[in-house]
Amino acid sequence: MNVVIAEDSAVLRDGLVALLTRRGHQVLSARADADALLAELPTLTARPDVAVLDVRMPPTFTDEGLRAALAIRRDHPGVGVLLFSQYVETSYATELFGSDARGTGYLLKDRVAEVRDFLDALERIAAGQTVLDPEVVGQLMGAARVDPGLARLSAREVEVLEMMAEGRSNAAIAERLYLSAGAVEKHVTSIFGKLDLAQDAGDNRRVLAVLRYLKLGV
Repeated sequence: MNVVIAEDSAVLRDGLVALLTRRGHQVLSARADADALLAELPTLTARPDVAVLDVRMPPTFTDEGLRAALAIRRDHPGVGVLLFSQYVETSYATELFGSDARGTGYLLKDRVAEVRDFLDALERIAAGQTVLDPEVVGQLMGAARVDPGLARLSAREVEVLEMMAEGRSNAAIAERLYLSAGAVEKHVTSIFGKLDLAQDAGDNRRVLAVLRYLKLGV
């Protein structure tokens, strides 16, 4: 993968560069602030597959990374975005995930226990999938409105939908919940039905279900 990084912590920034390079990936740029990275993107000789962004960076240490993520989605379509932070910021996050959640992720630094989990998240985002930490999902839900369709889901269906929101495939959900592949497929089909997501070749029902779960205006 081709990766760009905006992270104001020099230790973490250099650590990410070393990790990705050691695993055979190419880091096209690693900057200490989001504006510098955005300015450099049009000059790169290769297109990044994923941008890894901290949320709070100079100069205000509030939401620079989120606003940069929105700018990348707008000006550089096809580039995946991973927000990698200690904090959950819901305002711009709802806008980011509400427009189109594909190729987008949000992970909390303190909750990534294994290097392989981080690398797997990058690969899934580069492939157009959505990756969300459950804690991020919970906080986004807490800031959102009530959805009567979601209220119809069973406890197991909510559990399956939460894992869908994390970007997991049916096979991965089956393994995590100790269910058969057929059982997971039945739960997913039931979720689509209860959320009134009709079969439509023009719509990705899995993405729409996740967006409904995040309550981001779908």
